Amino acid sequence: MATDYDAPRKTDDELNEDSLEELKARRAEKTSAVVDEDETEAAEGFELPGADLSGEELSVRVLPRQADEFTCTRCFLVHHRSQLALTDELGPVCSECAA
Repeated sequence: MATDYDAPRKTDDELNEDSLEELKARRAEKTSAVVDEDETEAAEGFELPGADLSGEELSVRVLPRQADEFTCTRCFLVHHRSQLALTDELGPVCSECAA
């Protein structure tokens, strides 16, 4: 947004009048347009098609921790050895938790 530095500046009285008028206009706009609606209540009646997953069975193949991996003692995630930052009194710590 460009600023014209050669334009005449307003006095303090003019600034106060402008701000009061703006506040009154904002108050009138807010009172007429505000509607309080709870988002959770609005979402309860809305159901997605095919959203019932109660009959679905998920199958995930779980691999044991490999020789070049470790479990971080702070976040409990399995990381590759390249992400090992340090080993404290509790055990290995990944680079994300050490930061």
